[in-house]
Amino acid sequence: MLVERNPTTTAHPKMDMTNTRTMELFRNLGLAEQLRAVSVPVDHPLDVSWVTTMTGYELHRFYYPSTVESRRIIRAKNDGSQPLEPPMRVSQVEIEPVLKAANERDPNVEVRFGVALEDFTEDRDGVTAVLRTQDGRVEKIRCEYLAGCDGGSSVARTLLNIDCSGRWRIMPRYTAHFRSEAFDLLCRWGLAWHYQSNRGTLVSQNGSDVWTLHARFPEGRGPDDVDPSTLIEAFVGKPFPHEILVANAFTPHLVVADRYSRGRVFLAGDAAHQYISTGGYGMNTGVADAFDLGWKLAATLHGFGGPQLLASYELERRPIGLRNCAAAERHNDVRVAIARLYEPAMANDDPPGAVARANASGGIAALGNAENESHGIEYGYAYADSPIVCADGTAAPQDPIDYVPTTVPGVRLPSVFLDDDTALFDRLGPWFTLLVFDDAAADPMVAAAAQHRIPLHVLRVTERHLAPIYEAAVVLVRPDQHVAWRGAMPHDEQAASVILGRALGWSRD
Repeated sequence: MLVERNPTTTAHPKMDMTNTRTMELFRNLGLAEQLRAVSVPVDHPLDVSWVTTMTGYELHRFYYPSTVESRRIIRAKNDGSQPLEPPMRVSQVEIEPVLKAANERDPNVEVRFGVALEDFTEDRDGVTAVLRTQDGRVEKIRCEYLAGCDGGSSVARTLLNIDCSGRWRIMPRYTAHFRSEAFDLLCRWGLAWHYQSNRGTLVSQNGSDVWTLHARFPEGRGPDDVDPSTLIEAFVGKPFPHEILVANAFTPHLVVADRYSRGRVFLAGDAAHQYISTGGYGMNTGVADAFDLGWKLAATLHGFGGPQLLASYELERRPIGLRNCAAAERHNDVRVAIARLYEPAMANDDPPGAVARANASGGIAALGNAENESHGIEYGYAYADSPIVCADGTAAPQDPIDYVPTTVPGVRLPSVFLDDDTALFDRLGPWFTLLVFDDAAADPMVAAAAQHRIPLHVLRVTERHLAPIYEAAVVLVRPDQHVAWRGAMPHDEQAASVILGRALGWSRD
């Protein structure tokens, strides 16, 4: 049962980038193309441009390919270094209705909007949740587990008495979501995802007539003393026709919950971590939280998940939450440093103005745009200390920028296309998959899986030129596409049982 306290999906333009790893997970769920159907057109670039104003000068542009171009690059560079899916530009306003409809079509899911979690009690056998509908009716629901995905003001986290650590109230911000057909003005130097200045960031939400400005407050102004149109026109550089759709102040944080679970209750998404928007890690980290917790809950309820399986959720996801929080902070520091490069002279059409703009352009280029280039953060993370990963003494690369393909246990499996042009990820089974790159018989693993009622799909990869990417003759892959174990095929059922037992939380040995 999914309960949502709001009566409808969000009307606020939260989040505007679904990153490559999230798109891989949505593809796993069969939702990638449905989501792309409501996104910005796939031939639009993801460029980020720094300007003085939209009526002034462009200082520096970071060029990023469209979805169409990214797919060509991914397919051409079939060495495991690429994601399976390009990122997707789309507002959460558009994403949520697609996800809601998908859940409503699923006969195993009961979706209830306008229903809020008010309280819960836990005992040895389950959780009793107290729910309140919008008309004030209170009911009690008995469940085996509860997952609090209820945002930054999480009721579940509050009831668990779990604190968050980090930096609160980084800086006050203001969001103005508006409609305008002044495309030539708002994309003066061509299509871009973001136009940025020391006044804020202008986001093209749909590539045509819907925009969002994330702005800093004017000096000496507070949230009750801001006219959104004034902020928009100051960023652009002149008045122009526009219609305000939504406008509000907000204060971002950089915090992570001290615990991700207690007993039968778990936290995911903004309930577990809150980030400033630089890097777009908020929703994207939350989707990976949900996928990790989802398959572990399912395996537990099916009876083949062991006692360490659900305990591994916090041990795997909280370090990633902390890592992504630190990355968001670094990216914000870069934006602050770029804003300090701005000088009043940059607006002047004279030699000193040209020199000031050139200096700023060089400074922006030197500081870079790691928030849109951190592939190591997006899909190079590793569950290094997980109790359900069969570590083999090697460490995964942890560069936040560059992704290095590897099968060190705990990492995401490298993605490639097979000779028949199918994606390896699409050939993985719904539960555990045993990738076999040699001729060894898989009988011991198959027998051990059957003995413990563990769903196991065996996939023989006959493309010998791809085998070196995977660094081992046999690789055991989890439902979330992360590597559980690698090595040579076990010689007997007992050895295979040890591997599968560790991967499913039955033993730490």
